[in-house]
Amino acid sequence: MKFINKTVLKGIGLMLLGMSTVPFLDIFAKLLSEDYSVMQVTWTRFFFHAFWLLPIIFWQKVNWKRVPDSLGLQFLRGLMLTMATLFFFAAIKSNPIPSALTLLFISPLVVAVLSPMLLGERFDLFIGVGVLVGFFGVVIVLQPTGDDFKPSLLLAVVAGICYALYIIFTKKLSFKAPPVLTLFYSALVGILIMSPLAFASWSAPDLRGFLLGAAMGFFAAASHFMIIKAFEFASASELSPFNYFEIVGAISLSYIVFGYVPNFQAILGLFVIIGSGLYVSWHVMKNNQGDDQDKEKLIEPL
Repeated sequence: MKFINKTVLKGIGLMLLGMSTVPFLDIFAKLLSEDYSVMQVTWTRFFFHAFWLLPIIFWQKVNWKRVPDSLGLQFLRGLMLTMATLFFFAAIKSNPIPSALTLLFISPLVVAVLSPMLLGERFDLFIGVGVLVGFFGVVIVLQPTGDDFKPSLLLAVVAGICYALYIIFTKKLSFKAPPVLTLFYSALVGILIMSPLAFASWSAPDLRGFLLGAAMGFFAAASHFMIIKAFEFASASELSPFNYFEIVGAISLSYIVFGYVPNFQAILGLFVIIGSGLYVSWHVMKNNQGDDQDKEKLIEPL
């Protein structure tokens, strides 16, 4: 029993490290968006993500040249992750990262709504109530009738919907490739999709832009790798509550770098969305009796 507990704690520790690293990615993306288009920043994120994954792939002696199984679903999965990243980066360009990230957290609620149609999963009254409470939290964060409402913040909601579809496509895939290789495929899809858009608005990066882009990709690859390793020691149900730890780093770094302090409505909406997301995720896992554990191991943060 002690061995099992220590193993789970190791998985939780890796998940917390991964989620503490993800906000650096968003900080660098927001800094880059001050001088470069969102399309170019998104392309840069996937390019350097793939670049930093290559040493890990060679270290693990993975056959990266193989054609992935379920090529169509792999592409759709990568497409949704790319669109989620693009809309999220567009949202944080003119909005605080914690506010956009809070709205991105609607993805478990959207998954719960779409899963009965796309995955054949159960949707009951308890899940429905949790979803409604979660979307009430979205209204609190958006403050659509307030003077501070920014329509651009709705892009984060679109990112959350795209990210939910990405999760659904992840669940539909039965992965046979190593996790790191699947992450590499996602990065390649992102590069492929964003290349025409990025080069149409391309601005030659200076040394600062190059270093920020390389750092953004490094933190993306490092955080994803730690999250993958976490699932080697603990199950999805044991780790899912710690996905929300990302918001702690996002608020802390946003204060240090941009001087952002969330207001009462933002904090209230954050707790409502996180609480409802945890409740819905727990109830869905309970309904599915752990069938999704293996399929959720490759769900990446932005």
